[in-house]
Amino acid sequence: MRPFEYERASDANGAVAAVSRRPGAVFLGGGTNLVDLMKLGVASPDLLVDVTRLPFGTVETLPDGGVRVGAAVRNSDLAADPVIRERYPMLSQALLAGASGQLRNLATTGGNLLQRTRCVYFQDVTTPCNKREPGSGCSARAGYHRELAILGASEACIATHPSDMAVAMAALDAVVRTYGPDGERTIPLTGLHRLPGEEPERDTVLQHGELITAVDLPPLAFATNSRYRKVRDRASYAFALVSVAAALDIADGVVRDVRIALGGVAHKPWRATKAEEALRGAPASEESFRAAAEAELADARPLPGNAFKVPLTRNVIVRTLLDLA
Repeated sequence: MRPFEYERASDANGAVAAVSRRPGAVFLGGGTNLVDLMKLGVASPDLLVDVTRLPFGTVETLPDGGVRVGAAVRNSDLAADPVIRERYPMLSQALLAGASGQLRNLATTGGNLLQRTRCVYFQDVTTPCNKREPGSGCSARAGYHRELAILGASEACIATHPSDMAVAMAALDAVVRTYGPDGERTIPLTGLHRLPGEEPERDTVLQHGELITAVDLPPLAFATNSRYRKVRDRASYAFALVSVAAALDIADGVVRDVRIALGGVAHKPWRATKAEEALRGAPASEESFRAAAEAELADARPLPGNAFKVPLTRNVIVRTLLDLA
């Protein structure tokens, strides 16, 4: 048994204060990832501060036409929200592609963003893992790495971020709102998660005790023409080998604007900016889509066991864009 304390927060100030003053304290949302890591011995917090009763459980339309999603909104509720389904279908599709119905009923928006990698070596405390134990080595590089990163990896870590929801939010230019020891701040979702570099143990740029309170989705008219496509080993309850979230705006056969993000290929949701730049002003054709995908994947550095992800990612990008076109 691993003893720990439990505390239910009554307000954000109390939650932040409780976690900030103890290095071993963590926030508890739905617990769908944290509890698993505690069972495996990967995480051993000495205090869980339950934040699910804080007033962050609503989806509301903002004056500028955007949408604010509270950090405590359950994944199932967000996927079913009529505004999300109509204005941001890729987000609803991404949420429904994740986990199972039972888990989506528990998992929260904030917790989904902060879930940790499913790399088998990270979850196995008997093996070296720089993310779990800095300086111990990366077992995956010479071991099983079929599901791991081809973009943005380092010698220290090739883990991938597991969230489907975060990929769609990255494509939508979402902004994360937080409250911490130094007050409130906003972080572009594309800047929330880190690439591993020499510090793979740091998943995000959040400070200890900094609490996600909401995620803002900016108004994006052409996001109504969007899609999330996920390739995985089985039809449900599996993490992405490769996923693509894309929105496309076409006029007179020419791409006016586009948003693309990739999942299953990097330590963070990967915003495909090179592909986007290649497509703006280009013909909305399979040839243009393929060239854009190739431009994005030019920097891919796969290992032998996951080299298949390069052509797979290219083909999924092209297929998704063709569907939208």
